[in-house]
Amino acid sequence: MVSGTILGEYTSAVPAERLWKASFCDGHNLIPKVMPGIISSIDILEGDGAGVGSVKKFNFTDVIKDYSYVKDRVVVMDQENHIVKYTTLEGGVLGVKVKSYSVEVSLTSTSEGGCLSKMKIEYESIGDSLLSEEDANNMQQGIFAMVKAIDAYLVENPTAYA
Repeated sequence: MVSGTILGEYTSAVPAERLWKASFCDGHNLIPKVMPGIISSIDILEGDGAGVGSVKKFNFTDVIKDYSYVKDRVVVMDQENHIVKYTTLEGGVLGVKVKSYSVEVSLTSTSEGGCLSKMKIEYESIGDSLLSEEDANNMQQGIFAMVKAIDAYLVENPTAYA
C-alpha cells in the first residue's frame, strides 16, 4: 500500500459563491439534471445532503461500465471559505484501484470575477505502487466533469443560484 496525491485546477468565469451553491449545496439536485447521461440520481442516505456527516450515493447510468455507484460522506463543509472535503465509503474505484480516498475541493475568487477550483485527491493504493497516470487522470477528470457541467449550466442560466 502506497499513499498518493492527485492535484488539479479548473478556472471558471462563474463567481465562486454561485458555483459553490450549485455544486456543493444543491449538487444532489442539479448534477443529475446537467449530467443525465452519466448520473441517473443522487440519493441522500444521511444528513441534509450538504452538511458535515451527509452521506450521498451517486447512481451512474449504464454509460459507466466499471461500476454503478459511489457513496461519499462529507467530512468538511466550510461555507465561508468554499472548501468541501469528502471521503468515499464504497463503490467507484474503491476496492478496485484504491483502498481508500478522499477529495478536497476549494473555490477561490479571481480578479476577473470568476473563480479557481482546486482539487486534491489523497488515496491509498491497493498494491505497492501509485496509480498509473491514466488512472489518476481518470479519477481527476471524473470529479471535475461534475463541476464543469454545473459551470456550463450556470453560464447558460445567469440568474440561477445568484
